[in-house]
Amino acid sequence: MGVEVYVQKQKGIRHAYMEAWPLIRGDWVVTLSPDGNCVPEDIPKLAQHMTAGGWDMVIASRYYQGQKSEDDDLVTGFGNWLFTNTVNLLFGGCYTDVMGIYRIYRRDLFRELGLHLDSAYTLPEKIFQTVIGIEPLLSVRALAFGKKVSEIGSPEPARIGGERKLQIIRWGGAYYLQFWIEFARKLMRCRS
Repeated sequence: MGVEVYVQKQKGIRHAYMEAWPLIRGDWVVTLSPDGNCVPEDIPKLAQHMTAGGWDMVIASRYYQGQKSEDDDLVTGFGNWLFTNTVNLLFGGCYTDVMGIYRIYRRDLFRELGLHLDSAYTLPEKIFQTVIGIEPLLSVRALAFGKKVSEIGSPEPARIGGERKLQIIRWGGAYYLQFWIEFARKLMRCRS
């Protein structure tokens, strides 16, 4: 049907990004979940906000401006709150959603922030025996490196397809460790 398809070679969403990134031809990237819990009708709103503010990244927040996540349960809702508040406290941000996949950002930001380097993920993944995504680290490093970030509100409906593959303990532990590693790096940069 004329659609380009790339078949991922290494398992995990982070590896999908790393393998596909060289194939991207546009200046911006929009990432969203394929299981129906991102509202694609908000893509124009994301793009308009990105253009109007000259942002490096705009997150379609599940919690901004009264939006809600129908996919959250008690544990994931608390986890999102904890991770977002930790990142804001450690890095001086004002995010409402550091974990969400639904966002638009400059294609070059991926390399500028070192998200393409395995070393950014190695220790947390090794300790927690998992493969993690890039979104929390993208949120953290965007703040740590002074990038212009913003949010718009976008609801998260209940997923309509696929199974939830969330590894709460492993991913949660790996991401939380990643935040503290990045905070230690920030302190070292400030001292040098």
